[in-house]
Parts: sequence; structure tokens; C-alpha cells
Amino acid sequence: MAKEELLEFDGTVTEVLPDGNFRVVLDNEHEILAYAAGKMKKNRIRTIVGDRVVVEMSPYDLERGRINFRHKTGGPGPVIGSGQRRPPPGRRR
Repeated sequence: MAKEELLEFDGTVTEVLPDGNFRVVLDNEHEILAYAAGKMKKNRIRTIVGDRVVVEMSPYDLERGRINFRHKTGGPGPVIGSGQRRPPPGRRR
């Protein structure tokens, strides 16, 4: 097994912890501590409790991982508003 090989598992986020860490339960019932990948932070992808995620793990440490991908859920979807924005608070004329 090469050093660069990573293991990928699917799981569900069960708890959001400080500093961008998450408690994730994998499909094989193991519970790990994971952090969001830099690509997810850069693109401001939010991860909340109940989200299905793909976690990359090193074969050397099977207790920690990196959240690499967040699956889109079949929920209600984005909230569609009226399209008009409220002016920012401040000076009135």
C-alpha cells in the first residue's frame, strides 16, 4: 500500500464541533473525528448535522479523516424569495 493511498468512506455528520471539526458516523458504524477539506472551506460549502458526506482517511490513523464531499440531499431545496433586496441599514434620505 503506497503512502499516498487514501481510504474513502461514506458517512453521516452527527455533531458539529468547534474549529471546523465534525463527528461523523461511517456506514460501517465507526465513529470518527473529521475536518472539512480546504476546497470545501474555499467554496464556503456548509456542512450541518444529518448531511451525507464522503470522508478520506489515512490507513495509518483510522480515527481521523477529512470531509472531501457533501452529498446534495433530497430536501426542500433552496428558499426562493421575491428577488428584491432590502437596502442596507444606514443613512436615510
